[in-house]
Amino acid sequence: MLAVKRRMDIFGVLVLAFLTATTGGVIRDLLIGAVPPDAFRGWHMLALTTIAGVLCFFAAPLFDRFRYPVQLFDAAGLGMFAVSGTQKALQFGIDPIMAGALGIITGIGGGIMRDVLAGRDPTVLHPSIIYAVAAVAAVVVVLVGHALGVQVATLTIPAAALCFFLRVMAIYRKWTLPTSPWAR
Repeated sequence: MLAVKRRMDIFGVLVLAFLTATTGGVIRDLLIGAVPPDAFRGWHMLALTTIAGVLCFFAAPLFDRFRYPVQLFDAAGLGMFAVSGTQKALQFGIDPIMAGALGIITGIGGGIMRDVLAGRDPTVLHPSIIYAVAAVAAVVVVLVGHALGVQVATLTIPAAALCFFLRVMAIYRKWTLPTSPWAR
């Protein structure tokens, strides 16, 4: 949708759709040595993002009207990507704290890439309705469970659900993080 709003052509919309969906996971996979990254192991991710990009390109007004449901799907995806990214990094033997950092990157990396390529400051770095903090909460659940010896797969739904809940509440209640009193 951002590509459409920035008046990109169909190719720009498709590139931005693919990079938004895959950048976080690609960064994680490259850093942990899982090559080629999952996004490039088959045609499925390219097909899904192409369909999404084409739909946004031709039906942007429809998606704009359904902004809240789209945010719900985004919140669910954020939770699943943050949790699965952390779990994959742990499986590769990455230090738990750094596995958590990779989980967060998996969840928010695509949005950062989207914003940079679209010529705007990454929204996750500015006062906005809480986004990355919800991913952090999900990652903390996974890491605490991992430290306690809980089967990582058992934590997937509760951790992702916490992220989803926090994100939805942040949207509904307009929760934001504080900025410095010295900010202008």
